[in-house]
Amino acid sequence: QGQRTLLENIRTAKKSAKEGEKASVKTHARDMIVLPEMVGVTLLIHNGKEFTPVDVEPEMMGCYLGEFSITNKPVRHGSPGIGASRSSMYVPLK
Repeated sequence: QGQRTLLENIRTAKKSAKEGEKASVKTHARDMIVLPEMVGVTLLIHNGKEFTPVDVEPEMMGCYLGEFSITNKPVRHGSPGIGASRSSMYVPLK
């Protein structure tokens, strides 16, 4: 159901796109395989929080759309604070 609708939306977006402008389509169908008729379209793939823009290129054919929109954000640890370790017990605050 969702994959057929996506293909129909891509076809209509290609027809209605102006000259020199890429067609863009929003989708939640991360399990869709990139097909030849999707090449040249900008797909906005949902990652669970927001839509990630992806320009579809010929090298992407055969891959799933979900591979191009990462769902989890990498963890970025900050520096440890005061009292985070045993040695910081002896460091004066000021």
